[in-house]
Amino acid sequence: MAAVDGGEVDHLAGERATAHFDVDAMKVAWAGSRHAVEVNDRMARLVASDPVFRKDTRTMLSRKELFKDTLKKAAHAWKRIVELRLTEEEANLLRLYVDQPGYVDLHWGMFVPAIKGQGTEEQQKKWVPMAYKFQIIGCYAQTELGHGSNVQGLETTATFDPNTDEFVVHSPTLTSSKWWPGGLGKASTHAVVYARLITQGKDYGIHGFIVQLRSLDDHSPLPGITLGDIGGKFGSGAYNSMDNGVLRFDHVRIPRDQMLMRLSQVTREGKYVHSDVPKQLLYGTMVYVRQTIVADASKALSRAVCIAVRYSAIRKQFGSQAGGPETQVLNYKTQQSRLFPLLASAYAYRFVGEWLKWLYTDVMQKLEAKDYSTLPEAHACTAGLKSVTTSATADAIEECRKLCGGHGYLNSSGLPELFAVYVPACTYEGDNVVLLLQVARFLMKTVSQLASGKQPVGTTAYMGNIQYLMQCKSAVNTAGDWLNPAAIKEVFEARALRMAVNCAQNISKAPSQEEGFSELSPDLLESAVAHVQLIIVTKFFEKLQQDIIGHGVKEQLQNLCNIYALFLLHKHLGDFLSTGCITPKQGALANEQLGRLYAQVRPNAVALVDAFDYTDHYLSSVLGRYDGDVYPALYAEAWKDPLNETVIPDGYQEHLRPLLKQQLKFSRL
Repeated sequence: MAAVDGGEVDHLAGERATAHFDVDAMKVAWAGSRHAVEVNDRMARLVASDPVFRKDTRTMLSRKELFKDTLKKAAHAWKRIVELRLTEEEANLLRLYVDQPGYVDLHWGMFVPAIKGQGTEEQQKKWVPMAYKFQIIGCYAQTELGHGSNVQGLETTATFDPNTDEFVVHSPTLTSSKWWPGGLGKASTHAVVYARLITQGKDYGIHGFIVQLRSLDDHSPLPGITLGDIGGKFGSGAYNSMDNGVLRFDHVRIPRDQMLMRLSQVTREGKYVHSDVPKQLLYGTMVYVRQTIVADASKALSRAVCIAVRYSAIRKQFGSQAGGPETQVLNYKTQQSRLFPLLASAYAYRFVGEWLKWLYTDVMQKLEAKDYSTLPEAHACTAGLKSVTTSATADAIEECRKLCGGHGYLNSSGLPELFAVYVPACTYEGDNVVLLLQVARFLMKTVSQLASGKQPVGTTAYMGNIQYLMQCKSAVNTAGDWLNPAAIKEVFEARALRMAVNCAQNISKAPSQEEGFSELSPDLLESAVAHVQLIIVTKFFEKLQQDIIGHGVKEQLQNLCNIYALFLLHKHLGDFLSTGCITPKQGALANEQLGRLYAQVRPNAVALVDAFDYTDHYLSSVLGRYDGDVYPALYAEAWKDPLNETVIPDGYQEHLRPLLKQQLKFSRL
């Protein structure tokens, strides 16, 4: 089953013939099951074969044309979902492979989950069916012009008026304007709006409200509502297909029952009342959203790596000085040392994302049983993984662009747009630095409780082994010893624990805990990263303990796991050395083993990215074509540009010709 949309020439056939494993079996390992492979393949091909979903000219469209194209694709996708009676799993995959950010992303990803998570059963029965049928289109209006990560600082107000049984939603300042919500600018009819609830003269903090924004008859803004798009964003095409919006309220009245009241409510008399439902249930939605973001990181990174690996196998540059054939770029050790850790990271993020799905289910089951014991750890874990994977992926996509040389800078390579679409993940759903500081606070609290005998749980369980990990020395004597999972895991645990304990000790010396935390925040960030990287390494090793069928699959995944871990060790060598986890010689041995692992991955590199099973349509890259027929495709793409519609450029008569004639005249003087 080759993930190719067409093409008679297969320049990468020789590369695929060198693979030492069953590619179809690796597809199953990547997707999670044979069923998942089949459903993925079916939905990807359904989209690739539909001319409405073409996207090869997307970067050449004006902003208005691009947005209209997005509306068309979203409507057509919904039509196909209904016509084919697709399951929810199939519908989600179809939208994924359409691969164009738009209002439906926020409608399904934030608006509906917010109502399900925070609305009463009665509210869900009223609003969710309308949303599921697209009788209304929703967005999630939380971030404001003046506040993002600091949700408690939001300024929009919702003041209860007992005379009319209504909330009055208002934007008291310019900075209270809602700013950034996707789908808000032009498409949404409704929003879940987060505002300060004020009743009986008291401010009860941030709560959610369902507010209608536009008429369902002609789509015009309702009285008291000012809204529009916030303007063009980074990159051509890219996230500019999304209508991120601005919204201001001028004393807009909504019925009291449009406050989301699952966790708290306001009575007819204006009394604020907490419900019996514990507020911790909201954490389940947060875990779900962050798990989705980590899964998206593996998709984006694997796309970039797929393009870079395939093109590196096609591109030849330099060679023997005796006039022999030029060398494949993928054969250069410098290319391998930059590219193969990114390939390993794509697999690592995929598998930790799978584990997060399990964590979400586990957290929800515990919450329903009123067991909140694992919530702090789950919150810290998901916050950290969101931060580390999105930052690393954004950097990796840019690295893949550079690995493709000059051609990677062309829009037709697919990499500039992929980067521009992905990079907002570093700030939405929590700024990455802020999230890591939350992880650090949790780690400091965990360390402080060790003396009392409280056993840490889940991903912090290793801290319970503090006496050993604070003293242990790595037993690695040869490069081959670094292939032992126990040896790798031990030094990662020791590094993470020692960095956390060191931060805690330094904070204790400060005049106050908050002052110490602020002063040591750069060190705390590094401690949080060390902890999160340990989680990823651990979950990759745990994946290898599963029954992975297929010839050579486990061996290849073991190589990638070791590359991921040893590359991190090499990159953060200062941490491992300064904390005394390893010696300089052991660090050198790790680097030596890395080189050997790169050599083992080299014959399998193209097949390993084939296992992602991406169609040419989804990759949207002439450099990453399945058949490797890159140069004719690059040449053909150039002629599609609107600038080439005429031989003589527009503006020649007005600007170029007079200039040239003037120069010609001067040259005769």
